[in-house]
Amino acid sequence: MNQVPTIKLNNGTLMPRIGFGVWQVPDSEAERAVGTALEAGYRSVDTAAVYGNERGTGRALAASGVPREDLFVTTKLWNGPKQRWGRDEVLRAFDESLGKLGLDRVDLYLIHWPRPMREDFLAIWQTFEEIAASGRAGAVGVSNFRPADLERLAGESGLVPAVNQIELHPLFPQEELRALHAERGIATEAWSPLGQGKELLTLPAVAAVAAKHGRSAAQVVLRWHLQLGNVVIPKSVTPERIRENLDVFGFELDAGDLAALDALGASAAGRRIGPDPAVFDV
Repeated sequence: MNQVPTIKLNNGTLMPRIGFGVWQVPDSEAERAVGTALEAGYRSVDTAAVYGNERGTGRALAASGVPREDLFVTTKLWNGPKQRWGRDEVLRAFDESLGKLGLDRVDLYLIHWPRPMREDFLAIWQTFEEIAASGRAGAVGVSNFRPADLERLAGESGLVPAVNQIELHPLFPQEELRALHAERGIATEAWSPLGQGKELLTLPAVAAVAAKHGRSAAQVVLRWHLQLGNVVIPKSVTPERIRENLDVFGFELDAGDLAALDALGASAAGRRIGPDPAVFDV
């Protein structure tokens, strides 16, 4: 079984460098997929209220036999546009997520999107401060926040997010945001770390690095993330790929390999595959 190294968050919490993501995994499949991941050696699982699979994820956690203290569970507040998000609404959503997961606490709770046009993430963060102080979340953070959003948060709160989970991969490397995270002590966590579909994984530059190391394209991209200091949450429902994505600690990329993968971001001109947080309000 792989021993996954950890990163120390800004409040002292230890977070595994690789987690198992369950975005787009139906609740009916989540128990099997998460169970397979836990058997393979993953100890961090990333879900969200909007994914609709917190119950299946929770069943897998309960059935795994892994002690709770060895698990790192992340979920996210879906601060959707169809209601006001005051203190009571945030606490109710948090309690609902805990109930579906079958847990009395999570290790990390994130605001899923900034939705800057709605002017409410600062108020939501005040309630996140309360959740953190209660101990029912080991750490709190944000997801998809831009530098401007983090600056606004810093201007209103003394609690620095432990994590910002963002779209990040070699075709969209987010250098400015990663630099700000490093300056502020915020861990960078990459969603869609392998891009979308097969586009990134079939590029000649990626294939060449993979062939050089006798590894898969996905493994060398995940290794690129780790050597940059990112936390990653690859997603798969295929047992072989679930195990393969965790087997990335037995080799290292050299400076030439890293440069070849870094160059992909310049050639792609910072191309997103997901929504733009500046305007996303679905």
